[in-house]
Amino acid sequence: TAPPKGTRTNTQCQTPSLLTDNAMEGGAQQSSLWEPPKQDGGPGERDGGEGPPEVRRSQPLFIHGSSRQPPQEEPRASSLPSIPNPFPELCSPSNSPILSSPALGQAPPREGTSHVVKVFGEDGACRSLEVSAGTTARQLCETLVHRTRALHDHSWALVELHQHLALERCLEDHESVVEVQNSWAPGADSRFVFRKNFAKYELFKSNALLFPEVMVSSCLEANKSMAHSELIQNFLNSGSCPEVQGFLQQREAGRKVWKRYHFSLRRSGLYYSTKGTSKDPRHLQYFADLTESNIYYVTQGKKLYGTPTEFGFCIKPHKVRSGVKGLKLLCSEDEQSRSCWMAAFRLFKYGMQLYRNYQQAQARLSQPPWIGPTPLRSVSDNALVAMDFSGCTGRVIENPNEVLTAALEEAQAWRKKTTHRYSLPTACHSSPLSAAIHRTQPWFHGRISREDTQQLIGRQGLVDGVFLVRESQRNPKGFVLSLCHLQRIKHYLILPSEEEGRLYFTMDDGQTRFADLIQLVEFHQINRGILPCKLRHYCTCVAL
Repeated sequence: TAPPKGTRTNTQCQTPSLLTDNAMEGGAQQSSLWEPPKQDGGPGERDGGEGPPEVRRSQPLFIHGSSRQPPQEEPRASSLPSIPNPFPELCSPSNSPILSSPALGQAPPREGTSHVVKVFGEDGACRSLEVSAGTTARQLCETLVHRTRALHDHSWALVELHQHLALERCLEDHESVVEVQNSWAPGADSRFVFRKNFAKYELFKSNALLFPEVMVSSCLEANKSMAHSELIQNFLNSGSCPEVQGFLQQREAGRKVWKRYHFSLRRSGLYYSTKGTSKDPRHLQYFADLTESNIYYVTQGKKLYGTPTEFGFCIKPHKVRSGVKGLKLLCSEDEQSRSCWMAAFRLFKYGMQLYRNYQQAQARLSQPPWIGPTPLRSVSDNALVAMDFSGCTGRVIENPNEVLTAALEEAQAWRKKTTHRYSLPTACHSSPLSAAIHRTQPWFHGRISREDTQQLIGRQGLVDGVFLVRESQRNPKGFVLSLCHLQRIKHYLILPSEEEGRLYFTMDDGQTRFADLIQLVEFHQINRGILPCKLRHYCTCVAL
């Protein structure tokens, strides 16, 4: 039988092969394409004309919507042999100097690859280390402590230094070293410095001094029933920070003019008021974002930026890779105010992560040094055993408790013997060892100037009890004890003296005498004496 009229007149819209394929695979669509009408008759009678009517069931729409997808074109196989790429680094945005331009951005480091990181010491020496992409600042510091055989504590830090901008900041323990290095501009004079930073977690220890009442007055008014120290401690335990406010000097963009504004640091960002100390939203101007910026100390503010005081700091957005343009320069009135702003910025940005870093550092500090994944014992140490020679013959001590007791008794006996040696009368000309034994101590820095001393203590943290001993520049036979107290550095003269053939050192005109400088330092680590505080942390520099 011949197909209906409507179907015959519409066969020119599609080729027969497409219709046949669809009829074989369309399932339920097969009957809708070729089933003749039952009620209205032919389509020509329904439309009332002999022209080609429009029939929906035979349109190409049903064929296009079938379950069969049009085959994708296969790439042609080349007859030429495959040639390896002689320049694979040009195809990787992370390694290519062209594809990794600031306009295109940096690609995130891959986990499986290794990277070379250069770390400098305070003496300018450099050491190159191969690290993975996920290496944190704390892991790199532990590696350097192990290699330099330095005393392991949580005060070692990795500092990001931009010499051409006179900016520096201490990396947090959880920050990725490779990501920070990739954010530097190509060819910029930026580096990592390995040194001490005693003020790193000082905000969790002496928080009442770090956050003065004047700068957190708004929070104290909202919580009148709580004391100042209790309020700050509650904020720190929750990984938060109170709103900080105060006056700062701001440098106008593109100019060397500084103006004084009242700033407020909140979780949403840093704001300044255009009308005195008003907090009205109409007078508050948005100044900087916390999440997309880092805060830096300005080391040479007066020389490079003309800061009104020496207590400058800078907010550097992540998008600013090099140059002064885009830097937000601020200046506080004193060191306490600057430390408060810096600590509040860190707390608002990192929150609970900063408190977890502090807890982990405290846990590592309380952990015994012999417990760890890589015990630092040599073959000769493993061959040593504890012996008891109190009887006629020696015996090996096998009980661990008895071994510990014997070690403590030996230490006490050595201490008494050393104290007795200090109390013996010795002539000045017959004690060259006593006069020079301090040179082997890490807190002795030889003949450095007063200015270099203040810079060294300032870099390693203006914390109460940070000290060093140096030779005096005015008195050729004297020494100077430089001590930090209340974020100020004070210098105390140590003079040698001779009486009845004995040589001793004193800081109070002979009222308290010491056999040598080691005894003087050890005494003031336990007793304050004439000093405003005890000696807690000594400044030291390690050679990489």
